[in-house]
Amino acid sequence: MRMSDLITKEIIKMLNESEENIAEIQRNEFAGLIGCAPSQINYVLSSRFTPEHGYIIESRRGGGGYIRIKRVVLNQSSAFMHIINSIGSRIDSMSTRIVIENCLEAGLISRETAALIAAALSESVMQTVPPEYKDTLRAAILKQMLLTLI
Repeated sequence: MRMSDLITKEIIKMLNESEENIAEIQRNEFAGLIGCAPSQINYVLSSRFTPEHGYIIESRRGGGGYIRIKRVVLNQSSAFMHIINSIGSRIDSMSTRIVIENCLEAGLISRETAALIAAALSESVMQTVPPEYKDTLRAAILKQMLLTLI
């Protein structure tokens, strides 16, 4: 298992064990427990625990500082609207895959729906679209597909 996957797994475990969907860590201490560099914690937080993924990060610097990760719990319609609003006017294929995986993991869509969305937005479908328009078209299609699920 990659270090970033291990860090993610531990934070999600902490969130799942919390009644408030909050995990609070001290970066250096947590890095020591996991056996990684503190910068790896920063990388995981900035790439996997973003508002687009359904998390809010708060931090307090200083001696008693902490990083608080909060999982945003929304109903299905609110979750889809949050995701749609976070997409913006452009989205690349990797970010699209992450959005689909997060929707699947959160139980917002079925495996079949995830596969259908992924197929519709795949690079093979987009191959005839001029490169400068791919991400804009992908964002518009993804948003419209998610809107139909509300």
